[in-house]
Amino acid sequence: MRAILVALMLLATPALAVQPDEILADPALEARAREITAELRCVVCRNESVDDSNAEIARDIRLMVRERLVAGDSNAETIEYMVDRFGEYILLNPRATGTNLVLWLSGPLLLLAGLGIATVTLRRRRPAATPLSDDEEARVTEILNER
Repeated sequence: MRAILVALMLLATPALAVQPDEILADPALEARAREITAELRCVVCRNESVDDSNAEIARDIRLMVRERLVAGDSNAETIEYMVDRFGEYILLNPRATGTNLVLWLSGPLLLLAGLGIATVTLRRRRPAATPLSDDEEARVTEILNER
């Protein structure tokens, strides 16, 4: 029973997409490469980082990142190179600038607009309180006195 449990736990571990032949000899450069590739989206996978993807294009991107780092680029320069090459779609966390700013702000603005519309609609649905007529008031008083 324990052997089956251990086997199932081993199967549940995440797949390591980075191949041994991709790993840089310098541990500091490799750590920077892993940090950068964790921020980049695989262009053929849905919301999967390049670091986690087994796609061939993801491997090519990982190799390009490592080449840029070996050439002496900073992390920011390497990321900018990838954005220039693939567009902002490659960033897992898109920048909140330019046209992306519209997307970042539209969600909260639509939420506020929806709350405003709901508030106005609910206030209009309330029936107006009208005072009781003399006959109604007399009947209410009669009912209360019976108790």
